[in-house]
Formats: sequence, C-alpha cells, structure tokens
Amino acid sequence: MDGFARDMRKDPTEPEKRLWTRLSSSQLGGHKFRRQSVIGPFIADFFCPQKGLVIEVDGDTHDILADLKRDAAMNRLELKVLHVGNADVIRNLEGVCENILRTLELMPDRWASPHPNPSPEGEGLLEQHSKGTEF
Repeated sequence: MDGFARDMRKDPTEPEKRLWTRLSSSQLGGHKFRRQSVIGPFIADFFCPQKGLVIEVDGDTHDILADLKRDAAMNRLELKVLHVGNADVIRNLEGVCENILRTLELMPDRWASPHPNPSPEGEGLLEQHSKGTEF
C-alpha cells in the first residue's frame, strides 16, 4: 500500500496538484497536511492529522457506494471526510480552500500540540484506534 501511495504522490492529477499548492507547507491556516496518506486499507488524497480531516478530490467516475463505505470506515476512526470535485478545484480553488479552512476551524484538535507521537503520519494513533475495526 505504501508503494502505491508513493507512486500516486509522484503522478498526481491536475486538481490534486493545484490543491496541494495551497495545502502544502502549512499554508492554509497553519494546518499541516499529508498527501496520499495511507489510513488503514485506504489512501486519502489529503489528510490533516491534527484535525482528523480527510479530503478526497473526486472525479466524474467515482463509485458512490464505495465512497460511502470508505467514509463510514473513516468515520469509525473518528475522521471526517470532505469531498471536493475536480471541477470545483479547477474553477474555484479559492472557494474550495475557504470551505476546507472553515471546516478545519470548526473541528477540535485531536491532541495537544506538539503531537505526543513522533510518527510523521500519526500512524500509531490510527493503528491503536483501528484495532478490531472492520473495514
């Protein structure tokens, strides 16, 4: 799974590239994001570990039933999933970023800063929390 995520980071879609230019380096309200982050059996397009926000950039060919199942699994891990469309990212990047920032501001922090887990992805917390969780 990690190799697949690494490959996806090397070859992002155009909307993912554009959104990453605004999410990288803590540019959006100081929130740190990871891209193509492995969470359980899934790869999240973007993930803010501090807030537990997963952002999925959806194209025209998304399987809605699969998305619902995946979102439910993420919710069981106490993660919130925000879906944004490719077209919205391309045509209205500023509006998408405002929506993401507004969502982040409404969410509580998952831990006090700095994070007690030195893992860069916060995997330790996800792994502990997901034990026994069926996807």
